Amino acid sequence: MTAVPAPRAPRRVLFVTGKLAEPALRRVVAGMTPAFAWDVAVMKITVAALMTTPWIARFLDAPPFPDTDLVVLPGLCEGDPTVVAQKLGVPVEKGPKDLRQIPEYFGRAAAARDYGAYDIEIAAEVNNAPRLAREAIRREAEHYRASGADLIDIGCTPGREFPDLAAVVSELVAAGLRVSIDSLDPGEIGTAVRAGAELVLSVNGSNLEVARDFAATRTRVVVIPDAGRGPESLESSIATLDRWGVSYLIDPIIEPIGFGFMRSLERYAETRRRYPDAPLFMGIGNITELTAADTTGVNALLLAICQELGVRIVLTTEVIPWARGAVREIDIGRRLMYHAVTQHTLPKGVDDRLVTVKDPALLAYSEAELRELQRAVTDPNFRIFTDRDAITVFNSEKFVRGTDIHEIFAQLDVDEPTHAFYLGRELAKAQLAVTLGKTYRQEGALQWGYLTPPDDRGPDHVKLTQRSTRSRARGTPRTKSRR
Repeated sequence: MTAVPAPRAPRRVLFVTGKLAEPALRRVVAGMTPAFAWDVAVMKITVAALMTTPWIARFLDAPPFPDTDLVVLPGLCEGDPTVVAQKLGVPVEKGPKDLRQIPEYFGRAAAARDYGAYDIEIAAEVNNAPRLAREAIRREAEHYRASGADLIDIGCTPGREFPDLAAVVSELVAAGLRVSIDSLDPGEIGTAVRAGAELVLSVNGSNLEVARDFAATRTRVVVIPDAGRGPESLESSIATLDRWGVSYLIDPIIEPIGFGFMRSLERYAETRRRYPDAPLFMGIGNITELTAADTTGVNALLLAICQELGVRIVLTTEVIPWARGAVREIDIGRRLMYHAVTQHTLPKGVDDRLVTVKDPALLAYSEAELRELQRAVTDPNFRIFTDRDAITVFNSEKFVRGTDIHEIFAQLDVDEPTHAFYLGRELAKAQLAVTLGKTYRQEGALQWGYLTPPDDRGPDHVKLTQRSTRSRARGTPRTKSRR
């Protein structure tokens, strides 16, 4: 998701655009609520995305009214807006890449005030660590830390020796990582704690004695029910930990779907009622790793449950392919759900990064609007648009609308290889957008929420298809962005 701008209540805004986009820009801004004073500066260029900030600084006159406090440039223009700000003496920033997102752009600025806080920690498990080389453990740990994990959980394998355990924990701690140990074996737990592990997963009646002296080291433990017994078995272990002064989190154990998932949620609710002040722990990887579904929505819902229940640490991993990126999803989800619960608001309209396959909103022009835009076009460059049902391609002479990209391409009469390749690529992307319900932007990447890759081409700038001298002589149309 594009970074949300800082909160503001603009008095007057000057929007900078090109000739083609001016009518649509005025319609969008005029329909905004709440309204604010604004004006539009139309530059002497057809396509706004082809402008650069040095060019704008050179040719844009000073704002037409003295109390302008913000100038908004097209989101796709190339360059640093600072050069324009230095000339005008007012703040200048790039707006959204699509002018139809301007109302959302300004609305989110207010909605996002204080957004980003959270109170749930993420423990990311290095699964079956004894089977991995130390370098592999370190790489996975660094990946989890970069993704947002607060703790790196070293997952031991029951019955398998782990001679490098102390060295692994010490190395991670020395690198500035916080470490937890995932084992019921008292020997492994003791080794990891002495090496610097600060959290133990887990203790119950079978190994509780290992935690007797943890109060002195400020080591926390996760207390779970005794094997084969229900949550009532927690009472004795919790009473003992309280007597020893050991800090703990309670884990009633979340069960996979089909094996008591709903009953286990009820156990969490009952544990919260029974121990209203105790922090809870939930291994949400039990759901995401064992459910064949994209994890973005699953993690969002699990984080909502955790936020309302008072779960303070969640455990996850990224072993199964469909759970790749789970730590990043949880990092986003914990912020979104904290905002929703603490602000008593719906978890929407603030952070759309968990909407990946589909788009938060489908931005489209009607056929009537596109035909109106075509009437203003005087060049042979093709503009491509999509809506919920079809793809539209037009230039000054042709207006083609349909759903089959092969039929659309055949009607464009393009045979120059480079340009044919360009149109084939763009039409394939447009067809994908229509199929999934995404917003298509010509010569721009589709948006995939937190999975959207960075633009390796540098600044967000339109790249024109080049024509050979021979193709120019034949008058072969080329394609530009339509903004």
